Amino acid sequence: MTAPLDIEGPAAPPRSNGELVFAEPWESRAFGMTVGLYEAGAFTWPQFTDALIVQIRDWESTAAPDGPYDYYQLWLAALREHRPGHLPYPDPGGAPRGPRPPGRPRAR
Repeated sequence: MTAPLDIEGPAAPPRSNGELVFAEPWESRAFGMTVGLYEAGAFTWPQFTDALIVQIRDWESTAAPDGPYDYYQLWLAALREHRPGHLPYPDPGGAPRGPRPPGRPRAR
């Protein structure tokens, strides 16, 4: 089973020449995690896309006119709607990651 991705419309992921586009590695990981959860039966694809559309509409109604649009941040917010408490970090950059392995220096 694969996720029935929208090609057009508000929930359609970014594409270039028909291929999915990820600006950062975490975006492809978030995408893969979502598809994996869908394939495992955690939610239906329409449930997820409905949550994503709500996140996009909320962003559109509150964002500054020149504010940056980050599709995959909204994607993660939609995923959190269906999997609260199951995502280990609130955002992909800078969340606490638990104890350091022995001998590993602290990040600066």
